[in-house]
Amino acid sequence: MLTLSSIFEFAMLFTFGFSWPFAIAKTLKAKRVDGKSPLFMIIVLAGYVCGIVARLVDDVPGNDWLCLVYLLDMALVSTDLTLYFHYARKNK
Repeated sequence: MLTLSSIFEFAMLFTFGFSWPFAIAKTLKAKRVDGKSPLFMIIVLAGYVCGIVARLVDDVPGNDWLCLVYLLDMALVSTDLTLYFHYARKNK
């Protein structure tokens, strides 16, 4: 069931998720991670996990698609976090 709250939740996830490919591309181009915070990325991942748990606990029919958006965003953040550790180790 599509609700107004799920539309706004999707909009939030989309806007947050939209920025990660740019951050990933910048890291890949620069091959440096100056100014990036792994703690911040871990906190964002924890927030996405909480969002998925909230969706599963609510058990609103038809809102499972939002869990997929959370997982996509988590994959992007995880990619950036992986790149952080890869380049942080290489740049020492």
